[in-house]
Amino acid sequence: MEWWEAVLLVVGGAAAGLINAVAGGGSTLTVPLLVLVGVPGNNANASNRIGIVTSSVAAATAFRKLGVRGLSRATPILIPIVVGSLIGAFAITRLTDDNFESVFGLLMLPIIFLSIRKPKLKLDAEPWPTWVTATVFMGVGLYGGAVQAGVGLILLAALTRAGFDLVTANNVKVVANLTLSTVALPVFIIQGKVEWLPAATLAVGLTIGAWIGAHAAVRGGERFIRSAMVVAAVLLAGRLLGVYGWVGDRL
Repeated sequence: MEWWEAVLLVVGGAAAGLINAVAGGGSTLTVPLLVLVGVPGNNANASNRIGIVTSSVAAATAFRKLGVRGLSRATPILIPIVVGSLIGAFAITRLTDDNFESVFGLLMLPIIFLSIRKPKLKLDAEPWPTWVTATVFMGVGLYGGAVQAGVGLILLAALTRAGFDLVTANNVKVVANLTLSTVALPVFIIQGKVEWLPAATLAVGLTIGAWIGAHAAVRGGERFIRSAMVVAAVLLAGRLLGVYGWVGDRL
């Protein structure tokens, strides 16, 4: 890995970690950045999970220190998420790298939309029945295990409909994201999909960005960050979809 690629991953990872803290959808930047520095599509999807796990651990720890609870009620949600995550992780590795990059490029567009216009949270709605909750969160786990990008936004909307208040939902969302990523990661490792040096480099940036986002007040910066994310993500989506070529023939 070239020095400039390492710098790109750390800086891009830090931006994505900050984006995840203030807007969500940071993986729409990190997965394409890994592809940009030469990591094949499926391997980029797998390698991205290292930073997601470290960032989620940091966030979950912060919530615990802040006294946010509610995890005792999360078991009915975490079990279907684990099942769905395993299925999703196995299924996505069946795709070729080119097919994965095309699929991810297409998925980036609705994820960007969700990041800009977050799903409306229905805090006063009647909670779902148990079977609906289990089905929905198995679907969330399936998506998260396969792709992960944007799953935090989906989780938050689903958790509020499952009967969690907003503060508790944020805590459970982080733990759910950590759970599905931790479950999916061994699948990718066993299949040799994780490229450790780029993954570790990106994880450094993601963790730095997550720490800044969790402990620093970003005043007036959220709109700029979201706008920058949209521009970068659209450009990277075009790259993945083969709309244009840039940064040399090796890409």
